[in-house]
Amino acid sequence: NTTSIIAYDCGMKFNIIRYFVDTHKVKLTVVPFDYDLEANPSNIQWDGLFLSNGPGDPSMCPETIKSIQYALKLEPPRPIFGICLGNQLLALAAGAKTYKLKYGNRGMNQPCIDLRTGRCYITPQNHGYAVDTQSLPSEWKQLFMNANDLTNEGIVHINKPFFSVQFHPEASGGPLDTAFLFDKFVGHVRKETQPLVLQDGLNYRRKTYKKVLLVGSGGLSIGQAGEFDYSGSQCIKALKEEGIEVILINPNIATVQTSSEKSDTTPAADKVYFLPIRPHVVMDIIRKERPDGIIVSMGGQTALNVGVELWNSGELQKEGVEVLGTQIPAIEATEDREIFSQKLAEIGESIALSYSATNIDEALEAANKIGYPILVRAAFALGGLGSGFAANDEELKELAAKAFATSNQILIDQDLRGWKELEYEVVRDSSDNCITVCNMENFDPLGVHTGDSIVVAPSQTLTNREYFMLRKTALKVVRHLGIVGECNIQYALNPKSEKYCIIEVNARLSRSSALASKATGYPLAYVATKLSLGKDLVSIRNSVTKTTTACFEPSLDYCVLKMPRWDLKKFNRVSNKLGSSMLSVGEVMAIGRTFEEVMQKACRMVNPALDGIEGAGSGLTSDEIPLEEQLKIPTDTRLFAVQRALEEGWGVDKVHDLTKIDKWFLSKLQNIASMRNALVKSGNLEKSFADNAVDRMRTLKIAGFSDRQIANYSNLLPLQQGAAQVRDLRKSLGVTPCVKQIDTLAAEFPANTNYLYMTYSGNHDDVSSSFDSPVMDSGEAFTPRKDFQSRIRSVSMAEKRHDAVQESKERGVVVLGCGAYCIGSSVEFDWCAVSAVRQLRKDGFKSIIINYNPETVSTDYDESDRLYFEEMSLERVLDIYEREGAAGVVVSVGGQIPNNLAGPLAESGAHIMGTSARDIERAEDRKQFSDMLDDLGVKQPQWSVLSSKDEAVEFSNKVGFPVLVRPSFVLSGAAMRVASDETELRNFLELAADVADDKPIVVTKFILGAKEIEFDGVASGGKILNYAIGEHLENAGVHSGDATVILPAQKLYVGTIRQIKKSAAAIAKGLNITGPFNIQFMGIENDVMVIECNLRASRTFPFVSKTLHANFISLATRAMCGLNVTPYNISLLDIDYVCVKAPMFSFTRLRGADPTLGVEMASTGEVACFGDDAHGAFLQALLATGFKLPKTGAPVLLSIASDPFRREFAGAAETFSKLGFKLLGTPGTASYYKEHFGLDITEVTKPVDKDDNGPSSALDAIKEGGVELVINISEGTTRREEITAGYLVRRAAVDFGIGLITNVKCAVWLAIAMGNGMQDFKAKSISEFYSLHRD
Repeated sequence: NTTSIIAYDCGMKFNIIRYFVDTHKVKLTVVPFDYDLEANPSNIQWDGLFLSNGPGDPSMCPETIKSIQYALKLEPPRPIFGICLGNQLLALAAGAKTYKLKYGNRGMNQPCIDLRTGRCYITPQNHGYAVDTQSLPSEWKQLFMNANDLTNEGIVHINKPFFSVQFHPEASGGPLDTAFLFDKFVGHVRKETQPLVLQDGLNYRRKTYKKVLLVGSGGLSIGQAGEFDYSGSQCIKALKEEGIEVILINPNIATVQTSSEKSDTTPAADKVYFLPIRPHVVMDIIRKERPDGIIVSMGGQTALNVGVELWNSGELQKEGVEVLGTQIPAIEATEDREIFSQKLAEIGESIALSYSATNIDEALEAANKIGYPILVRAAFALGGLGSGFAANDEELKELAAKAFATSNQILIDQDLRGWKELEYEVVRDSSDNCITVCNMENFDPLGVHTGDSIVVAPSQTLTNREYFMLRKTALKVVRHLGIVGECNIQYALNPKSEKYCIIEVNARLSRSSALASKATGYPLAYVATKLSLGKDLVSIRNSVTKTTTACFEPSLDYCVLKMPRWDLKKFNRVSNKLGSSMLSVGEVMAIGRTFEEVMQKACRMVNPALDGIEGAGSGLTSDEIPLEEQLKIPTDTRLFAVQRALEEGWGVDKVHDLTKIDKWFLSKLQNIASMRNALVKSGNLEKSFADNAVDRMRTLKIAGFSDRQIANYSNLLPLQQGAAQVRDLRKSLGVTPCVKQIDTLAAEFPANTNYLYMTYSGNHDDVSSSFDSPVMDSGEAFTPRKDFQSRIRSVSMAEKRHDAVQESKERGVVVLGCGAYCIGSSVEFDWCAVSAVRQLRKDGFKSIIINYNPETVSTDYDESDRLYFEEMSLERVLDIYEREGAAGVVVSVGGQIPNNLAGPLAESGAHIMGTSARDIERAEDRKQFSDMLDDLGVKQPQWSVLSSKDEAVEFSNKVGFPVLVRPSFVLSGAAMRVASDETELRNFLELAADVADDKPIVVTKFILGAKEIEFDGVASGGKILNYAIGEHLENAGVHSGDATVILPAQKLYVGTIRQIKKSAAAIAKGLNITGPFNIQFMGIENDVMVIECNLRASRTFPFVSKTLHANFISLATRAMCGLNVTPYNISLLDIDYVCVKAPMFSFTRLRGADPTLGVEMASTGEVACFGDDAHGAFLQALLATGFKLPKTGAPVLLSIASDPFRREFAGAAETFSKLGFKLLGTPGTASYYKEHFGLDITEVTKPVDKDDNGPSSALDAIKEGGVELVINISEGTTRREEITAGYLVRRAAVDFGIGLITNVKCAVWLAIAMGNGMQDFKAKSISEFYSLHRD
């Protein structure tokens, strides 16, 4: 070969040889480090000189340096290139100095800046010495510089072809982003002209922005949940740091980002608009506020769609508003499959192949293009009708014939079954610096939506080659699409080869961005916001170290696992099969050092009833369905079936064949199964730990076994005492968990973060604990006589109180967060936890938060003094409580999970802040609570605690049906049912018994037609400080979480309010409440009865606090900490506006669920809007949930079950008719309105089954007849199992995206609002409403 290069081998890596020989086809002669180049005894011909890497001090190689000095003097000069040690040798030969670094630079995520262009590259390094840049002779310059410690990373001669770098451009086990340096060197040797490399000058063209509009995501729904509250909050923080005025539109009143309280550490938006996120509303705000820029990438699909629509209509450009970050054409390129496919083809990448065919010949042609096996699907068929896999032409012909029977077009897809699904989070700035922040791998193979799959970060089963191949593709794709900010790219990878295809790119922050931020401690939304303002990655600081640059790729010394949380049991007729449409309502994230540990942790987080991952013992596998079938079909409980198979000895290979889950994951689950089996076999604690007890205990804890699990397998019952026994044994053996920091620089730079987790895989703590022992209560202490107490108290109280508070401030307070989002416990409890922590910090308390939900703001480590991303089990909370030496635990701001821990924590001696655990139990236990109400003389519906079905039936017959069945200690009405006759009652009792364990079940008389009233309050020492009374629009019988709530209440009698206040005061005193509480009342005429009381913050606290402009949680937090509290001055008479909260449902996602409301909660989120009058606010809130108003003249379908409801709705029906809508009605409804009111209404028939859609049927009107609103009011609260005509109509409305109203009160309000033309409203921010109140 004509090009000859001589390479000095000081410890050269094979990959360097491969680059020269395989990639660049040069003749490479390798010589030892002491070869004398001047004498050249072997007479080697050479055109270029390469200096390799090697260990140690460069000044120990004088022979090599002598040869380099000879080469440097040659004329004409011959090119020289050095790597690592070669860089130091070249510098010494040129006359510069080297020195030893304190630690050296190690690892494969070192950021290096190319000083020619300002571009930053991620490089692998391993060296302990560096070149002293100051000592370089005048004809030499620094070529690369380390962005973290600013040390030298390369040198270059100013006019001769000599250069070297300190990093490894070729490392196998690292990114190859700088491999272009080989091209440069070989080009020099071949005397090819080198291209000119210049800076892009972007830094000089940076625009400044004064005011930015941020578009939020609205109410929470399946697929778009709390993660956008987190990303929006991060975005506001980043904008405020740059001194930009922030305008936010988001009707989700439960979020942290819509809070207006500001402090130095927690900035807030300058103006918040609680309005529907619709294009015309956003334009109204833009015309009013005149922002320079708009951010649409932080509010999920809702915000993105609005941004795209406004850009395409040209309205944003007309107002001169810039879209910050990724531009709309780039976003559209990722959203539109056709454009996306073309864009990828331009750079030689492809998406999964798919072709359509209209006859069998086309199908065969398509199949042969893709290559067998293939998937055949009928187009436009619901639920995968007529689909199947074909392995050859014969099978395809047979399948295609069947598919053409149901559809005139079929789709031929590439078969990706069993392929791995992977995801990379990528960040790119406008200067083209591009990094991958986190890569994640799905536990389930392709076919299950990522949102419904267990996800592990970093990926565990990829080879080094696969990892860097996909990383390289990610950078190439993101650069080609021109994304600025953050995005994620999803791949399918064939586990048997290196074949892959791209599934999709999300050009916005997504659910996985929140997960990646929490998994790595890299705040993606914050960084993306800074980048969208034109900053570059190098200038932004790394949040974990506070000193290094954000242009780096985190390397994790831990493993993270995300597990979804489903709530499918709440819906009748919803299949639990998982597929391509997301069904989960929340997720948890576990951090640990082994896969076994995080898997077990995550199971306990998702379901507090589980003690870890179990098969048959979990109660989640079926004995009726064959185990093989449970493994084949992905469902929300398949994981437990897999574990059961492994426990029963099926073996990894057999389970892999059925599930296609990677064998590496299965072998880890096998480890858990064999440890479990060993414990169960021994069945005795003493026996299990008879020999090498310490090692055995530690091994179990490293594999994630909880104390309760060990107690359970050792037959120590009851479990709570058993677990305490295991805990004592464990502590006596000295086996305790370590506290570790989230460290993303592989210990290279000190981590300066309060972001912590606990693990048994470690032998020392990363953070010190300040106190030896926590504050422990000795249970219920005895109380001396009253007069003696008061005498003593007055003397010592003042001093004691001050000292106690001071000590509490130093010791700190543990706040338990909300856990996984589910129906009934959602972002509103995150708002409560964040408000509590912010108030603690304001008052000078050290705040410690425990939570494991990656979608939350409370798990942002800037919010608290210490964040434990940990499970909220009794065991772990006690570990942290003892370790931190805390003064107490707040259990009342995180919803039901922390509230249920109050008793066990208090029994273990922990100090509960606020209302005592004993009193919490008296409110939660239905029987004790009802007894207390009777003692206090507070009215309640007739009730009885029952131990047998017959007793229940007897009681129900006595008070008369309908009755309400409810278990104790549950959230959001789980297993609550209204029974209207004996058969239903017996069925429901069985269901409730499953839920309630050993807690009593209560049956209460259910009162029809009553009004429900919500009372939220804060008390201190049994005295109410502040309260708010909200009324439900719907009558009682709709769960309060699904009800439309109006505040201040509009239609309550003065007498009713007086009674409510009196009852609430009696309850507060009776339970000695300190902190937040919520009571639900039922009113008939002037009669008020108590339904239930929760001694914790309720779902309506953010709504109440923001409406009354008074943070109830801040007040409650001060009361619980024993500070002096002054109530807010709230005068309801002075409030000149109304706020209406409306529920947000996800029925479109839940195929087959009946979209009606009952006593068990079904909504996934909520929105609230303000207005000068209640109807206007109601209409805006309804629109904010995504409700579509019918256009004038469109058909409206009425189907109302009974005459009383028809009468109530009559005025509204007349209004719709006057407004020009075309009324359709089912037979009974149509004849009623014709007969009694003479309305022009067309009759349509009721459907018998789902295929009953002939002309003039209700289903045909919905599907083909252009109906734009369905008002369907059923019999009331009965839930029967059989499919009714009403169900078919409701379901059709949801499936075809038509507005549906199922409550008569809401339907009447809608008519009034539309009749008054309230769909046109002026955009007003919350501060404008508040100023009305202050005037």
